[in-house]
Parts: sequence; C-alpha cells; structure tokens
Amino acid sequence: MARGASYKVPLKRRREGKTNYYRRYRMIKSGQRVRAVVRKTNNYIIVQIVEFAPKGDITRVAAHSKELSKFGWRGDYNNTPAAYLTGLLAGLKAVKLGIVRAIPDIGLHRPVKGCRIFAAIRGLRDAGVNVPVSDEVIPPDSRVRGEHIVKYAESLVAESEDRFKEFFSKYLERGLDPRKLPEHFDEVKASIVKALTGGG
Repeated sequence: MARGASYKVPLKRRREGKTNYYRRYRMIKSGQRVRAVVRKTNNYIIVQIVEFAPKGDITRVAAHSKELSKFGWRGDYNNTPAAYLTGLLAGLKAVKLGIVRAIPDIGLHRPVKGCRIFAAIRGLRDAGVNVPVSDEVIPPDSRVRGEHIVKYAESLVAESEDRFKEFFSKYLERGLDPRKLPEHFDEVKASIVKALTGGG
C-alpha cells in the first residue's frame, strides 16, 4: 500500500470495487436523478432503480435473480437469460411506480458488447423503462433466450455424457434439460409479465 503524508486511503466502496465515485459525481451533475443500477456477483444478478437524494440514495425498485424461482425459473441465476429476466422484473416493477426513464449505472463493470449487464438493461427497456444505451451493445434474441447455452450443451453431450451431467448438474437437479432452455425462458418470461401486468 502507498504511504506518505499526502496519501489518502480510498473510500471503502472504492476499495471494495463497488463504486466509481468520479462517474457517480458526473451522473449527479448531469441532473439525472434516477439510475438503473445493474450489478453481478459470482452467483446472481441484481437490478435496482435508485433515486439520488442529498441525505442518501433511495432504492425505489429492486430485483434479484433469485426471485426468478417464484416464476418457475430452473436455470442458472447468473447467466444471460437470467440477467434479462431480472431486468424485465425490475422494469415492470418500476413502470408500476410510474418510473419510465433511468440512466444506466454499471459501476465498475466493463461495458462489453452483449454481456449480461446489457442483457439486464434490455430487460428494463422491454418492460418500458427508457435506459439510454447504444443498440449495438444490446444482446440479440438468440443470446437472451440462451441459444448459445443450448449449443454448448449439445457439444458436451456429443463429447461426453458425464461431462454434460457434471457441467449442467444444477440445471438437471432442478429438473431442467439445458437443451430446452429457450422454451423454458419463454415460459418464465410470460409468467413474469402476467404476474406484474395481468396480461399475456
């Protein structure tokens, strides 16, 4: 660690890799008070709608990928389809509160084209929340529905049934064949939309 009379210890959330204070300062100065905050851990995706307030940010909406199990989700909680569904869930909750615009806050995550962060943002946008990002970074339908996972599962089966069962053990324990992931995704998406809007 650096030392010296002029050295300042970084703020705790910066040390922990949770907050980019320079970017946050710029967001606040822009006058946009509502942020779509997307974070991923080793196991989950978290999407929040956060409003700036002088005495501390207010979380208006929160969705955690673990919540997807309430709607029948049996896949992984940290893959691209789960990221999209978590964003969709947060977005539908936000729209019910009258929140229809938020600026993206991806923290210290790298903005990689088609990544899970942008899958979650696509979910927010499809729910009716305008989150301004380039369409070029948004993952296509095939990736959002998990078709790339299906291709990998099929290649593993062709190579080794044991490796397939080992790699997708959690899917199989929950009763989901990963080769059926796109159809399962569609069912869970419809369940979320119906539960939060009453529609199909």
